[in-house]
Amino acid sequence: MAIYLNGQFMPIEDAKISVLDRGFIFGDGVYEVIPVYSRSAFRLEEHLRRLQHSLDGIKLANPHSRAEWAAIINQLIERNTGEDQYLYLHITRGVAKRDHAFPKPPVAPTVFMMSSPLPTPPDNLLRSGIACITAQDNRWLRCDIKSIALLPNVLLRQMAVEADCTETILIRREPGTGGEFLTEGAASNIFVVKNGILLAPPKDNLMLPGITYDVILEIAATNNIPHEVRRIAVAEVHAADELLLTSSTKEVLAITQLDGKPVGGGKPGAMFAKLHKLYQDFKRDVMRSR
Repeated sequence: MAIYLNGQFMPIEDAKISVLDRGFIFGDGVYEVIPVYSRSAFRLEEHLRRLQHSLDGIKLANPHSRAEWAAIINQLIERNTGEDQYLYLHITRGVAKRDHAFPKPPVAPTVFMMSSPLPTPPDNLLRSGIACITAQDNRWLRCDIKSIALLPNVLLRQMAVEADCTETILIRREPGTGGEFLTEGAASNIFVVKNGILLAPPKDNLMLPGITYDVILEIAATNNIPHEVRRIAVAEVHAADELLLTSSTKEVLAITQLDGKPVGGGKPGAMFAKLHKLYQDFKRDVMRSR
């Protein structure tokens, strides 16, 4: 595997980062995941825009221009095999003595990128759907930043693994009112379907603005699928006709079991079938236009 580290391409075995890197010491950095189809980065502009939002959120200057990022990404794709890949991009504040405050003067950021095979969902999951559990969303209040400090997400995702499920759906309690509402998955976005209407949580500081989330809403608008973006109460999640999971690597999956109970009829529904097909058509059309 060829990787990119601080201006150089090299085998992953040769990559070395200081133990004083602030990413290692503090989790002081951000990341991005970009799917690659037919050796071309998918929705690159949108991913780079989200990366900029994350960098702005932690007050870290972007080390590269859009054109420089595109050149690095394209070179990394070419240096690795496979038509479909996914790129992991990781930027930290760099190497400095251990001190919570930002280093003065600023040090060079650490920039790391690697490519892995893109594991698209297998046919059996598309046919059967996936099982999920719910848990309290106990993360910080800036979930819109794609931070490398992912321990809360790791622990929440591990809950799903130990329950033999695919994902943990996160429920946040509203201070003062005691009401509970849907935010997202530990590593995904979640949609609710009720009475033929696609419901999506709003993009705010409590969820990561998913690129696939945006694509699904674009598809819904283009194809006149009724949809609403609003806060979704936990009761609506449990009473859903369908639940859908989206992410850059899992694309679109039907959630057919939640907390040990069937969702709707307990199998992928009509909205999933329609959106999955439309997503594949959208992806194909985007890549053909390159």
